[in-house]
Amino acid sequence: MGVYNKFMNLIGLQEEEETIERDRHPEQHEEVETPMQESRKNKGNIVSIHSQKNIRVVLHEPRSYEETQEIADHLRNRRPVVVNLHRVRPDQATRIVDFLSGTVYALNGSISKIGPNIFLCTPDTVEIHGSISELLHAQPEE
Repeated sequence: MGVYNKFMNLIGLQEEEETIERDRHPEQHEEVETPMQESRKNKGNIVSIHSQKNIRVVLHEPRSYEETQEIADHLRNRRPVVVNLHRVRPDQATRIVDFLSGTVYALNGSISKIGPNIFLCTPDTVEIHGSISELLHAQPEE
């Protein structure tokens, strides 16, 4: 009689007759699944709600057109980028927006204007819902 059988007899989960029966027929072992094996079988149906790692949003304020490649690299690595174009000339801002528009198009992402000279560029893994309306020359009432 093995240690397992003695333990099972001790706690009352197995009769002595079963133990003797198993000892007589060692070639007829039934494979008992452990809880770990059962969880591996069912793992295909389980989805963890905490499986997504933290998403980093990059804030970028380019001072020249040459920095646009760095923004595109963040998008290619699936990071959303908020781009503030207040520090560049209007002609450079237009070129930057054109370049980023082509980048997000190639990556199936999107670009949205979220303020004057501020854009949100997102890869295809991030969805943008809603819109921000731009109020031109709106002055708060006193």
